[in-house]
Amino acid sequence: MKGTFTEIGSAFEKANDGVTVTFNFAGSSDLVAQIQAGAPADVFASADTKNMDKATADDLVDGAPVDFAKNTLEIATPPDNPADIDSLDDLADKDVKVVLCAPEVPCGAAAAGVEKAGGIDISPVSEEQSVTDVLGKVISGEADAGLVYVTDVKGAGDKVNGVPFPESADLVNTYPIAALSGSKNLETAQAFAAFVAGPEGQAILSAAGFAAP
Repeated sequence: MKGTFTEIGSAFEKANDGVTVTFNFAGSSDLVAQIQAGAPADVFASADTKNMDKATADDLVDGAPVDFAKNTLEIATPPDNPADIDSLDDLADKDVKVVLCAPEVPCGAAAAGVEKAGGIDISPVSEEQSVTDVLGKVISGEADAGLVYVTDVKGAGDKVNGVPFPESADLVNTYPIAALSGSKNLETAQAFAAFVAGPEGQAILSAAGFAAP
């Protein structure tokens, strides 16, 4: 979401004189933990509903969260695909170095779901705290493959090779956004959340490969 939200933030600033949008990008589980610990924030956008539910349960959310995008997993390999990955089953090969997100991170929970759907067991060489870290290890050549989102593969351009797999359809991540009840700029926070879910925000998200909510 880093690229898309940076673009959305710039568009929101242009549409609202005097407003500055500042982002903190991290795994959704880390972000909700920071909010629960009292970190100052106005809006929370999560890559899954589970972490948004944590914020809602703790009365940290103002009103009902709004779904703004959907995303699915795709296998990312280095451009030359050295391990000849062409299916999800290939990731279960013990000789293939696979990197996954940690289970508590949305992309990790989704990876566990596709493993179950595919009836396979992947033994990752590492588990990362964000999808960006997974992608980084694939780009650097430290891994033969990683499970990331379709949007990450698209955003990386020719730095990676994308391998779609049908099992990904069984695990679709829904992304919700909400203003936070502790915001000192609640009206603007609500407006930003609405902007993300509105036509301009949706156009930017769609261009990046996100599916409509």
